Amino acid sequence: MIGILIVTHANLGDALADTIEFILGSRPDKMDCISIDIKEDAESLRKKISAGIKNVTTEKGVVIFTDMFGGTPSNLSYSFLEEGRIEVISGINLPILMKAVNIREKMDITQMTSTLVEHGKRSISLASEILRGSKRE
Repeated sequence: MIGILIVTHANLGDALADTIEFILGSRPDKMDCISIDIKEDAESLRKKISAGIKNVTTEKGVVIFTDMFGGTPSNLSYSFLEEGRIEVISGINLPILMKAVNIREKMDITQMTSTLVEHGKRSISLASEILRGSKRE
């Protein structure tokens, strides 16, 4: 199983994890959230992320999900990147997190992260295009 750490501004990660728990009936093992308060100093925040990584680490690695590329949660998380061991995906949403929980026992970290990025791109849609039966290119 690959560990999941959600690092986001404010309590967004907690809300996503709570929603996953609501859908599945229980919170998945080896999944944790770190809420970033940009008023805290960077070293304190790095320590929180490091503790979160230790909490979810498995022999298959950890995927850190952040809310927005270029934001403080992402920028801090990138310092923990170890290709093939600790990966960071920016732009978390509920479909990506649900997919991660469902595939993390079936794939290695490289396959999982590649699958999740593609799934995330496909999980965004414009309702009017769907209803109209067309799709923007």
